[in-house]
Amino acid sequence: MTVEPSDFVKRLPIGEQIPLPADGIPFWEVFPYDGDVRIKVLDEPVLPEPPREGDNGTDCHGCSPGEGRLLWSDEHWQVHGFPQPEGLPALVMLLSKEHFDLHEMPSERAVELGAMIQRAERAVLSLGGIARVHVNRYGDGSSHLHFWLMARPEGMLQMRGTCLPLWGDVLPKPPLEEWRETNRRIAHAMAADGGTAHV
Repeated sequence: MTVEPSDFVKRLPIGEQIPLPADGIPFWEVFPYDGDVRIKVLDEPVLPEPPREGDNGTDCHGCSPGEGRLLWSDEHWQVHGFPQPEGLPALVMLLSKEHFDLHEMPSERAVELGAMIQRAERAVLSLGGIARVHVNRYGDGSSHLHFWLMARPEGMLQMRGTCLPLWGDVLPKPPLEEWRETNRRIAHAMAADGGTAHV
């Protein structure tokens, strides 16, 4: 484990106010906020970093999804939804069933990954009214391999690109029954090509 900051981190202006670049994201047409924006002052690095959820195989939501989260599964993969509505037309996660991170993935699962992402994207697109499905992987919160699939509503060009999750945070949420039906439709679209829908 690293206990000394890297040369990159040592060069960062920790504790100083960073000016906004004139062509930075806050000036893009897809940025969802208006008004004065400041960059937060960088905190001191935390080394070694604290464990993520599921490190050491404990308390992992990927291994044991909470109530109402499992939408679909097969022998090696699963799709989780969110029981409460989110601000996007659809938001699901594709996860491995076995506990590993991307760099630890067995070669057999790696061979399947592209097809599974494509299959989950098609399931979200089958809802209709979806222009694009953003597929994101962060990995900072959980050590269990998972990919976020976020639906951008058709026609909403202002929500293109990297700011879609920010828009999802501020948009009105759909009614609960509509959200449950969205999750059900995604689960059954996945099951049409095999596996089991759980909703």
